[in-house]
Amino acid sequence: MESLNITHGSLSMNETLVQHSQANTFETAIALPIFMFAGGAIGNIIAIIVLSVSRQERKSSAFYTLVCGLAVTDLLGTCLASPLTIANYMDKTVLTVQHVCEFHSFLLLFFGLTGLSIICTMAAERYMAICCPYTYQRWGVDRRFAQKFLFYIYICNIFFCCLPMMGMSKSELQPSGTWCFIDWGTEGHVAAAYTVLYGSVSLLLILGTILLNLAVCGALLLMRQRTVQRPVTRASVRDRWRALSSAAETQMMAVLVMTSAVVLACSAPLVVRVFANCFILNNDPNADLAAIRIAAVNPILDPWIYILLRRSLFRKVLKLTRQQHSQYFIPNITNESVLSCNREGQP
Repeated sequence: MESLNITHGSLSMNETLVQHSQANTFETAIALPIFMFAGGAIGNIIAIIVLSVSRQERKSSAFYTLVCGLAVTDLLGTCLASPLTIANYMDKTVLTVQHVCEFHSFLLLFFGLTGLSIICTMAAERYMAICCPYTYQRWGVDRRFAQKFLFYIYICNIFFCCLPMMGMSKSELQPSGTWCFIDWGTEGHVAAAYTVLYGSVSLLLILGTILLNLAVCGALLLMRQRTVQRPVTRASVRDRWRALSSAAETQMMAVLVMTSAVVLACSAPLVVRVFANCFILNNDPNADLAAIRIAAVNPILDPWIYILLRRSLFRKVLKLTRQQHSQYFIPNITNESVLSCNREGQP
């Protein structure tokens, strides 16, 4: 009898340890989506406030309208998708409901593609403003133009991402049981065609953003090189250098490049997994889960780019840059000015 009591006591102790272990595992698992939800929501709210209190000329520009649109998109994506994920951690049957699973899949498809679309549009806006200024002015690219374009992006992406719910593909709960996505390993021709189409559109947006950013950076470097190499007076060099390195233009380019780098780095793994599951049939649930988690980090990082790259910070950086630049060019400019004066004084 005593041995039986000891056995039952040890069993109850083991059960208690197992329960504690399961509780700790659950708390660790649910902490990640809660942290990502809080980080994305708070960061984007702060970013929208920072953008809304900017000067009127900045708020009326097309570029900052697109930046604000991206911040609002990230905020909506975080507030709509994360609660479903958290609810599913608390109740494993939430995403097993087909309509809920389809909605969750739509959210991931839509906000992933919309973020890439807005980033590509931002790069195209900077390309037109710097490389095609006459077309930029003729088209009247301003705040209203950007708002209309954002509306078209939303409408087109809503229709495109609703196609799985219309029967073109099927949304299913992924093996981890924590998220839903399109059935990218299906053998159906129509569903496979949609998967390839979604991956191709995402890839084209990524490549377009990279090429446009490279073209803009190359054009700015070429303009700067031509200005520096041209024999001019000290005053005109300062004027041209200030025009090329104005706080507004430099800040726009820095925001664009850093935001593009973050969005592309977070979106590329998911695009790679789409093609891998469709063509290579490389079904790796852990890699798929890692890709969607990396994509979910994007709305957390984006807003801090707008917050940290404020104009006040850029003024300080540009002030130091101009001081170093003037120290480098003042001796050469002075010598050129003296030589030109001596030539003019000669008979």
